[in-house]
Amino acid sequence: MPDKSTAAIPAGDSLLKNGMRRFTRNRPAMGGCCFLAVMVLFSVLAPLISPYAYDAQDLATGASFSGGSHLLGTDILGRDLLTRILYGGRVSFAVGLCATLVSVGIGVGWGIVAGWSGGKTDAVMMRFVDIVYAFPFTIFVIILMVFFNRSLLLLFMAIGAVEWLTMARIVRGQVLSLRYMAFVEAAVGLGLSPARIMVRHILPNVAGPVIIYATLTIPSVMLLEAFLSFLGLGVQPPASSWGILIREGAESMEEYPWLLVYPGIVLTATLFSLNFIGDGLRDAFDPRSARD
Repeated sequence: MPDKSTAAIPAGDSLLKNGMRRFTRNRPAMGGCCFLAVMVLFSVLAPLISPYAYDAQDLATGASFSGGSHLLGTDILGRDLLTRILYGGRVSFAVGLCATLVSVGIGVGWGIVAGWSGGKTDAVMMRFVDIVYAFPFTIFVIILMVFFNRSLLLLFMAIGAVEWLTMARIVRGQVLSLRYMAFVEAAVGLGLSPARIMVRHILPNVAGPVIIYATLTIPSVMLLEAFLSFLGLGVQPPASSWGILIREGAESMEEYPWLLVYPGIVLTATLFSLNFIGDGLRDAFDPRSARD
């Protein structure tokens, strides 16, 4: 018969379950999730929501304020502003996601190899990170965009190539703290290859900080894309992104202020939502912040 004292002990919750419970209790984070989900859905379904094309011009109408068939008005070329915001969201979200994936891929690989190797290899790899850190990120991206084709793919790669450094440092620190723990020493004792240990044992244990930092990287990447587009080095017209819309609105904000206000509100609200989500994930899955 089973021991009654053992049977009376309730099963404990997993770290993931506890973290998700804390995350769902975070009102700003949940509000950010709802707003972000709506924006992504509207951007994906832009052709179904708006009857206009993002580059369709109506020069006879010109710039008009909200009302009529144009909910948010039109720009100086008579293009529907709501449509351009929705299509611009596609580009901005794509840049944020893809550039973040590039930075995560480079940073995680670099940090794991540096932390696991140690010694001279670690020193050389991290000194390279320090040297690259000394370069102004934005100027480096601008140089890449000037000397190469201004394609959307290059924009993904250029932004991702300068955002991986902090990720590499975070992952390296996590690997150093795990390197001599019992389960890793046991895997080494069993004769597992370093590559298998890093993939099967180290990587799952650094996934939490990686996901949290990646969530916080997306808004910074989107802001950098908006800045580059504002300078004319990002997405090229007639394609639309929130940075381009803000640039166009800034050029005529005295006469047509809504061309700047509406895209600015959407971009600001999206960045706040992403930061709320990132902060919520950090608070939920950081053991030092767990208070149940």
